[in-house]
Amino acid sequence: MRVPTAIDIDTAAARCHGHIRHTPLLRTEVNGRPCLLKLEHLQRTGSFKLRGALNALSSGERPEQVITASGGNHGLGVATAAKLLGLQVTVYVPETVPEAKARRIEQAGATLIRHGATYAECAAEAHAAVARTGARYVEAYNDPDVVAGQGTVAREIARDVPEVDAVVVAAGGGGLAAGTALGAGGRATVAVEPHGCRCLHEALAAGEPVDTEVDSVAASALGATRVGEVPFAVLRSANLTTVLVTDDEIMAARDRLWEDYRLAVEPAAAAPLAALAAGRVPGELPCLVLCGANTTWTPSA
Repeated sequence: MRVPTAIDIDTAAARCHGHIRHTPLLRTEVNGRPCLLKLEHLQRTGSFKLRGALNALSSGERPEQVITASGGNHGLGVATAAKLLGLQVTVYVPETVPEAKARRIEQAGATLIRHGATYAECAAEAHAAVARTGARYVEAYNDPDVVAGQGTVAREIARDVPEVDAVVVAAGGGGLAAGTALGAGGRATVAVEPHGCRCLHEALAAGEPVDTEVDSVAASALGATRVGEVPFAVLRSANLTTVLVTDDEIMAARDRLWEDYRLAVEPAAAAPLAALAAGRVPGELPCLVLCGANTTWTPSA
């Protein structure tokens, strides 16, 4: 198993240059505490996932066909990366995929196939298709090139505001958290999970990736049932803090982002603010990554 390093983040940044947006930072205070918001939901495709997908598809031999499985954001990232590179792509999604995400994947030019009730079920079907066709499979998070691509988010933060001492991200399968640990230049990584989607928390407790159940309002983005072996290899020895938040805390934070800043994000993107508002984030100047905005959005109150 190849494990990415900080050097791979610079390679990814060079590969992605010209195709991704260097997303802005917003300085603010939350409950009197200084922090920054990394507006990654303004990224092309509406989430950070384009970074990892583009880096993965730009490395190695050019594939004739690409297949992936996704809860939504990764699929849109792969579909868009494939379109930029002139590749054909098929995206498998669970039947529970939000329609806003499914629509955007098809608009990006991908063939969309709905299968199964969970990400794990649609991923199994996607791997079966790869076995039949020989297509290139792009992992959502368990791939060194994908992890390195996601690490360019933290690289931008560290270079734009060196005084940031903690980078706070929502954690699903671990790709963004691992990339953050590699790209943050030694700063603390804070990985936030819903109580109902806690595969990283359980893996760290067990000392290895383990299967977990998924039940959260943020499951379409954070619904991995098992943390990836590649990100786990990075995170188990990283400067890492893990935090659990409730669905109610996530939705309250999402509404607060709209009320205070007019930022409309999906539930997963509000998890870092939920952790900060609850007093569970370390550091003197943390940066919260708002990771995505691909959902049908209405205030909960």
